[in-house]
This record gives sequence, C-alpha cells and structure tokens, in this order.
Amino acid sequence: MSASTPVAPSGDQFELRHGEQRVVVVEVGGGLRTYTLAGQEVLDGYAEDQMCPSARGEVLIPWPNRLRDGTYEFDGDRLQVALSEPGKHNAIHGLVRWVNWNATEHSESHVAMAQTLSAQDGYPFSLALRIDYRLDVDGLTVETTATNLGGSDCPYGAGAHPYLTVGTDSIDRCMLKSPGAVRMLTDEQAIPTSSEPVTGTEYDFRARRPIGSTQLDTGYGEPDRDPDGRARVVLQAPGEDGRRVTLWMDERYPYLMLFTGDSLPDRARRRRALGVEPMTCAPNAFQSGEGLHRLKPGESFTGTWGIQPG
Repeated sequence: MSASTPVAPSGDQFELRHGEQRVVVVEVGGGLRTYTLAGQEVLDGYAEDQMCPSARGEVLIPWPNRLRDGTYEFDGDRLQVALSEPGKHNAIHGLVRWVNWNATEHSESHVAMAQTLSAQDGYPFSLALRIDYRLDVDGLTVETTATNLGGSDCPYGAGAHPYLTVGTDSIDRCMLKSPGAVRMLTDEQAIPTSSEPVTGTEYDFRARRPIGSTQLDTGYGEPDRDPDGRARVVLQAPGEDGRRVTLWMDERYPYLMLFTGDSLPDRARRRRALGVEPMTCAPNAFQSGEGLHRLKPGESFTGTWGIQPG
C-alpha cells in the first residue's frame, strides 16, 4: 500500500454476497460494518470512512457488557483491566474491539476472521479466536470459537453488538417480540444487582407489541426458545406487512441485552435502531460468575447466532 493511500479507520473490508444480500466485515475488531438486503439496511451500521461508533457490530470478548471497576478475582488472583468506560468506572465489552483480525478464509459468501488474544495486564490468559460469517438463503450466520491456548484455566464470555433496523426513522412505532422471562435490575454503574420477572411490566416483549416510549438498556435472562433450540428477537416496521428482521441465538447464548439508544452521544441515532446483543454470560460475570465459562487448557467454546431479514 502506498504511503499516500488512506487507510479506512476499520481497516480492510471483507465483502460477502448471496443473492440480494450484502455484508461487510472489517479488519479492526473483526465485526460487522454493514448488512443490506436489496439495498435496504438490515443493520444500522457505519460508513467505511468512519471509526466504529457506539460498538456497532462489534465483537465482545472475553466479556460482554460491563465489569464493575474493571476488577475481578480468579483462582485467588486479584486482577485489574483498564477502565474503558471511565464515566461509570467500568471496563466495557472486552479486549478485542480495537485490535486487528486476520481473514484466514474468504469466499463470496464466507469469511473466517482470526485473532490471538495474548496474555496482558488484567487478563493473563491466551485465547485463539475465530469467527465465521456465512451468508446463505436463510440470512447471516455468525459462529464464534475461542480456544484456551494457555496452561491454566481462564474465564471467558462472548457477545455481539448489532443494531437492527427496519428502515424507520424511529423504533417507537415498531413491533417487537423478544424472549426473556426476567430482566436485570442495575445500579448507577449499570451493573446488575438483582433480577425480577417481566410479567406485568413495560419490559415484557414476549408477546409482540409496539416498543412505544419504553427506554431499554436492559439485560434479560431465561429466554424462551423455539423447538429448534433457538431464541429469537423479531423487530417489525408498523403494519402487518411491515419489514421484519430477526436475530436468533443458540443455547450457548442464554442472556440478551436490548438497547433503544436513548443515551447515544449522536442524538440523531437515538431510538433509530434497536441494539440486540446476544451474550454467553451476564453483565459483570467476571465478578458474579453468572453464566461465566471456565475454559481448561486446550478447551474450546463455540456459540452461534444469526440474522434473518425479511
């Protein structure tokens, strides 16, 4: 590359196509930048000349969501990671959001992104990471695998941060159907302190209904699953024939965050799309242990989620 050639803030771009579907996966963070169907946005992503804003499409490893004060204990050691959310005194969304990933395989409808998360201050463990993005007639499938490369056990969790859109200026009149029998109650640091059933509250979207004015930055557990074992979130534009998009997640993802974007720094993007975040563990799992996975040396963990437009 010439010294005069500008480098995109998200690095190299890896395009996938299948029929009228188009996806762009990026080098920086290994996440999703765009997803369109017949030219219509499925994800509220970002432009090639932009730095990824508000975690759009990012990969959240080795923990999703927040870690209180960036500190935790593991096997008797007290560990401290950097406070990447200093305003709330938390570490947020893991350690791989801004590192470069390598495309080890790339075809018209598939790309495999790989990265080695090396031992570092606060996380003295090594992980081999691989994410397979595949497009087919059913939409996008995302398979994430982590393997413990070290000689001792390590804590692990994963998540993803796509923002779903059905082309509306606001999601207020959109219909939402989402699993989750309980919601997490949080403190001033947005850390879960307890949970409660959603029955009878404005946070219950198990039956399809409009989002309305409900503000969501809300974690859910105990998701209802269909006979195929998948839990599904369905966002639909107003009207019986309104555009729809579905995010599904397999049994490895027993937790979910919904985010209506009311606190986004870009006011124009608030409530324009719905952040739907599949998570293998609960927020703050490095402290609470809720859903946290302990990977033994050489052990791998694989989870799969996907998006189906239309």
